[in-house]
Amino acid sequence: MQPFLELKGVSKVFPGVRALDNINLEILPGEVHGLVGENGAGKSTLIKILTGAYKNDAGKIYIEGKEAQINGPRDAMKYGITAIYQELNTIKGLSVAENVFLGREIKQNGDRGLLNIKEMRKKSHELLKGLGQDIDTKQDVALLGIGQQQMVEIAKALSIKTKLLIMDEPTSSLTGREVKELLRTVRELKSRGIAVIYISHRLEEVMEICDRVTVMRDGMKITTLPIEKVTVDELIKLMVGRNLEQQFPKIKVEIGEEALRVENLTRKGTFENISFNVKKGEIIGIAGLVGAGRTEVARAIFGADEIDSGEIYIENKKVNIKSPKDAMNLGIAFLTEDRKGQGLVLDNTIDFNVHIASYKKSSNGLLLNLKKLKETTRENIKKLNINPPIENFVARQLSGGNQQKVVIAKWLNTNARIFIVDEPTRGIDVGAKVEVYNILNNLIKDGAAVIMISSELPEILGMSDRVYVMHEGRITAEIDRAHATQENIMLAATGGN
Repeated sequence: MQPFLELKGVSKVFPGVRALDNINLEILPGEVHGLVGENGAGKSTLIKILTGAYKNDAGKIYIEGKEAQINGPRDAMKYGITAIYQELNTIKGLSVAENVFLGREIKQNGDRGLLNIKEMRKKSHELLKGLGQDIDTKQDVALLGIGQQQMVEIAKALSIKTKLLIMDEPTSSLTGREVKELLRTVRELKSRGIAVIYISHRLEEVMEICDRVTVMRDGMKITTLPIEKVTVDELIKLMVGRNLEQQFPKIKVEIGEEALRVENLTRKGTFENISFNVKKGEIIGIAGLVGAGRTEVARAIFGADEIDSGEIYIENKKVNIKSPKDAMNLGIAFLTEDRKGQGLVLDNTIDFNVHIASYKKSSNGLLLNLKKLKETTRENIKKLNINPPIENFVARQLSGGNQQKVVIAKWLNTNARIFIVDEPTRGIDVGAKVEVYNILNNLIKDGAAVIMISSELPEILGMSDRVYVMHEGRITAEIDRAHATQENIMLAATGGN
């Protein structure tokens, strides 16, 4: 069978970094092809070349046997290549139909006529119905859940007769039911002869949905294998190229006095009577389904959202937190679940982001000590193994795992002793996850307290000393490490006893 896409010797170099090195790859029509590797392996660069965001420096690209020149996104679309990213590109304020045909609107009388809204709604409905979706194409896309918004993006891809759909971490923000629905849709695309490149750190999904898998490491293609010829453990070994520590390297440290306690924290309509504590040297996990109120509680403790009632104590002293500034002054750090939107200034450098929360520590009165800033940045880069180790490298260009390390470095530079980490390993690879877990270990070794919110139960079970479970804005269980299981956590997360 002739490949739909073929890469021969494709390379890409950035200043100081060889992002892709002599990549040879074939994607067949109707194939679901997994693309895996640690953050920084080159996956994102490869996808940006295929979608026209970057131009390859060397090598050739062939589409259906003919050499192709992809000089921009329009060229990629012309060849039938589209991508759906982890951060969706739906436009809030526009209807479902308007999103499906964004940039290619159907007009009533040719290019200069008024929009033919009726026809756009009809065709959008047909496309979504073909995917098994009953979505009102008149409604604002902002009213849809993440899973349905993804379906709108897939419908948009189908509307331009896509032949290759690239899916980048498509399930990272989905519920279990939505994941099943997405995988069903991928199988439907496959049955239509559409090729799919499926990028995911969830290797169990790769094993379930893909026909073949390509492993990348350090900008190079390591191998391409039929999925039935490889196991998850073998994939991990190929990805990291080194002996990986145990998946959850939990350490035992002496647990000290209480660091933080909340009592009957309430925000009407969001969460109610939330009470828990965390001690020095302890990691507590907060589990629950999407919408349970976990992030909202974290934001309230950090002073980002108001509460209606309840009390917060730090080292047994009642405190009044009205703003993030108050929380920071009291030694609380908050790593948000949205590192790109809230954790980083993406278009600024590693150096800038590392110090954005702690400039006072590096100043002499009104003047910044630039030498001290640079020294601290270099120390953080070395300590957290941030790659590439370049102080003025722009945060947007970093892989997800390295972006997360920069966010962590930002808070390590403050006087924080209580760390609230919300989905700390979302969208990062297995090797980077272990690095993040070891950073948490170092924090508790140093006597800090960690509150970890996660939707990944193995992570909660693997790293927590105690687990609190939330359901519909309430804490429904507190379970110690020795007795915590996926079954009893899920029971409490769904409202069971």
